[in-house]
Amino acid sequence: MSAHWIAVASAQHVRRGRQGGFMQVNHGKAAPLRRVKPGDGIVYYSPTTVLGEKDGLQSFTAIGTVREGEPYQGEMGGGFTPFRRDVDWARAEEAPIKPLLDRLDFTVGKSNWGYQLRFGLFPISAADFALIAGAMGAKLAVPASS
Repeated sequence: MSAHWIAVASAQHVRRGRQGGFMQVNHGKAAPLRRVKPGDGIVYYSPTTVLGEKDGLQSFTAIGTVREGEPYQGEMGGGFTPFRRDVDWARAEEAPIKPLLDRLDFTVGKSNWGYQLRFGLFPISAADFALIAGAMGAKLAVPASS
């Protein structure tokens, strides 16, 4: 059974990962990526466009399916070798979170809905994943059965 996850990063960082076909979380730590498995759905939420700026983007910026393989280290330059997982990113549009707050299981009825986003990676329901995918206009490939 596949799981579904929200990862958190600035849109600039997410776009770099989409272009390279990978994901990173929590400043390149390996442990969170070991929780994610091939076939899992991943959606990125970006509070900002650029790390450290407060532009209020608050949008879902990428969605896809984790590919086969284990976490590995990538080269970012300057000796920074963050852990990554490969992802098949779907064609999708960025979608703001605010219109979905009263329908997402992880936010409905919560005035402090952003709190869990601070963890950088957390599981969500299949229903939330489908709702976000719809808001993004995403067409996701169904993973091959084993």
